[in-house]
Order: sequence, then C-alpha cells, then structure tokens
Amino acid sequence: MPAFIEEGRAKVNLTLRVVGRRVDGYHDLESVVAFADCADRLTLEPGSELALTMSGPLAEACGETSDNLVLKAARLLGERVSGLKAGHFTLEKVLPVAAGVGGGSADAAAALRLLAQLNDLPAEDKRLLEVALLTGADVPVCLASRACDMTGVGEGLLPLSLPVMPCVMVNPRVPVATRDVFNALGLRNGELLVGATDVLRGTAWPEAGASVEDWVEALAAGANDLEAPATRIQPVIGEVIAALNATNGAWLARMSGSGATCFAIYENTAEAQRAAQKIQLDHPGWWVHAGVLS
Repeated sequence: MPAFIEEGRAKVNLTLRVVGRRVDGYHDLESVVAFADCADRLTLEPGSELALTMSGPLAEACGETSDNLVLKAARLLGERVSGLKAGHFTLEKVLPVAAGVGGGSADAAAALRLLAQLNDLPAEDKRLLEVALLTGADVPVCLASRACDMTGVGEGLLPLSLPVMPCVMVNPRVPVATRDVFNALGLRNGELLVGATDVLRGTAWPEAGASVEDWVEALAAGANDLEAPATRIQPVIGEVIAALNATNGAWLARMSGSGATCFAIYENTAEAQRAAQKIQLDHPGWWVHAGVLS
C-alpha cells in the first residue's frame, strides 16, 4: 500500500482574548486563527507497528519521540476505533517548536487526517474531534486547518472567510512554554478578564469578500492578551515586534499564541518579501518566513 502524506500548516493567532479561567483550571479563549503557507510534512506508511521517525532541520528540537503528539493522537484514536489501522509515521519538522504556531498540534491533526484516510473515517466522525481536543487545545482548529473564530478551550470553531494576507513570521529561536505564560498571566480559578456584556457583544468580523485592509482594521481593534506576560518571560519578543514594525508597509504586527513567534501583515507580497530579507539580514539567528495567511 502506498504512503499517505499530509501537511501540518502553521497556525497563527491574529487575535487572542483570554475570557477567563474556569473553575477546573482551563482558560476560556476567543481567537481569530489563520493558517500559513509554511508547514511540517507527515508521511504514514501503513504497517502493523505504530512508530514515528523524525527528520528535517528542527527535528532535534522536538524532544523525546515517545512524547510526540503524533503518537499521542494515534494511541487515543486507537482506543476509540476498534482495529484501527496505523503504521510508521515520518515527520519532516520545519516549524519552530514551543513557538505559538501550533506546530505540534498541526502535526497531531495531520496524523488524525492520515489515520482517517487509511481507515475510511469521515472528517466529521465524532471520535476524531474528541481525540483532537484530548490531544491539545489547538488540535481541533488544526484538524480543520482553515481560518476560524475559536472559542472555549478550543472546541468552538466558527469558520471565517479570510482574504489571502501577505505576511512575515519571525521566531527568535527562543522556546516559550505555554504553561509559563498562563502562569504569568496570573488568573485564579473562576476569575474572568471580561464582563458578561463583553462576551455577549462579541466581535462582528468582516464577511466574505472583505479586503485585507478591512480585516486589518477589525483585527487592530483586538489584541493578544498573552503578549505582555510572554514578553515579561522573554523580552526578545518585544524586539521582534519592534523589528517587524520598523519594516516598510507593516500594517499590523503582533505575537501569535503564547509566543515567541510574531507576525506582521502587509499590503502585498513584494513588501513582505523585502521586510523578511531586511529582518533576516539584521538578525541572522532568527527564523523568518515570508508568505501568506488564509
């Protein structure tokens, strides 16, 4: 049987609002999520033994293979689907790790899509969605791998019609643990950051056909509530945002997720390419990608 191949596209949080911390300790969020044109590549060769091999420029940064979310997702699905067919996964890792772009979550989501193909499971199979959420909060949105307004602990997904947005993504190659950032935010169990009227009002995002400029205007009214605590942990995040803002044509610069990856949106791809070249020249140690979000 031939190998199956899927991409785990980088997730970018264009906004991230922390609604509050639930009594069970989990944080309720509201986030506009887009996906980039840079991705890890996951291959599945069907076989009797579940295994994972790492390759690619950032494979060593992933830690122990046995702890990888690809294997976690596969095992959880195997507990719910009798006689699940699996095999040997090979992950080509190009996205930075612990970087706020959901690299591990995208890989786990790609594994679930591959296993669904191999086992003839429909995309809407409830077991896939259940396993996605159990594997990690970002895995459900990465399973869909399309622009969404994500709410709750990752289970609420409202599809959005985003235009293609030229962007530059920058990571200073400094890992930031999500748990540390939420600890720095300092919410107690049961504490809300926004009032009930704010939650009920919500945000009316632009409809299908809206321009990049329309979206930037709407996004600029929001923020990433984790940016300040993440920057306290890793001040270099502030340097990355400043470097993006200093480039010509940057319409909006912000941190993604819990950091340390930051992004800027540009009017066109030529400006994004020039900005990426300047940042790479000024900061040769940083990970820089010029592309598009959608």
